Amino acid sequence: MRVLVTGGAGFIGSAVCRYLVGTLGHEVVNLDKLTYAACLASLDPVADDMRYRFVHADICDRAALDQVFADTEPDAVMHLAAESHVDRSITGAGDFVITNLVGTYTLLEAARAYWSTLPTARRNAFRFLHVSTDEVYGSLGETGLFTETTPYDPSSPYSASKAGSDHLATAWHRTYGLPVVISNCSNNYGPYHFPEKLIPLMILNGLEGRDLPVYGDGANVRDWLYVEDHVRALCLILTRGRAGEKYNVGGRNERTNLEIVEAICGHLDRLAPANHPRREQIRFVADRPGHDRRYGIDPTRTETELGWRAEESVESGLEKTVRWYLANEAWWRPLREKRYAGERLGLVQTQG
Repeated sequence: MRVLVTGGAGFIGSAVCRYLVGTLGHEVVNLDKLTYAACLASLDPVADDMRYRFVHADICDRAALDQVFADTEPDAVMHLAAESHVDRSITGAGDFVITNLVGTYTLLEAARAYWSTLPTARRNAFRFLHVSTDEVYGSLGETGLFTETTPYDPSSPYSASKAGSDHLATAWHRTYGLPVVISNCSNNYGPYHFPEKLIPLMILNGLEGRDLPVYGDGANVRDWLYVEDHVRALCLILTRGRAGEKYNVGGRNERTNLEIVEAICGHLDRLAPANHPRREQIRFVADRPGHDRRYGIDPTRTETELGWRAEESVESGLEKTVRWYLANEAWWRPLREKRYAGERLGLVQTQG
């Protein structure tokens, strides 16, 4: 199978490319704009493989998309290209609207034009997987889980833009018959994660003796999903998922942010001892605007229909992740020094 992956130089996208090529033996066309969070070094394990090809293009560029579809003739699309950091969306919402909404629209239209020209057998087998987030569902109370039928209630510009892109994908299936499948996942973590996100930021700050900033009281709950578990689910959804359906992907690993940071401190103290406990570096800071209190995914449909299960617990996945960052400074050091040094993002300036 030949798969067009958008955003394949990002965190989850690069993991998808490595798995499709290195584990499943498929052909991959990686289309990426190469924004600040992209890193082609994440593709080094497959970069020289004849089944892998990189195309530098923007999903908002219809002419470029048409050319890629014509040149590569993919059997499927896995759409992961997106602006994804909530804090950045608070101070720069425009980029999220353009990439996540206009870009998804443009890609859907290019895919529809290409799909409509395929022979019947290939047309029937074609799939467009739109990869989204559990943040579109809003915030949960102390009980309950997000299901595929949970009403959308986004809180941030990021989640609102992703909710809109989900609706576009659904509409293109219902209106035009494009065989779209949607996945909504919980918080991913693991190797090759750009260091602005919570887990890699805490690992690197912990190593460098810097503050470990925890928003509010640290009691916000997330369901944590190891990225390689997510990638396996995505590939099953792509090949076995039913067109027009949604599939939630979660690790059944709910933890508070403070619990995650404290667990990272424990792993660092054991694997890279310092002259003090890393917990002494934890600092509680002003909460993020619109910070959802709790997310929890019910992945039953994905588990029962597709036979998927998350293999990593938070404990095992975090240890693997910490070990990876300790062993791969050559990957993260240039990002830390040249693109993001760990500063606070998402602060809203008071209007005077």
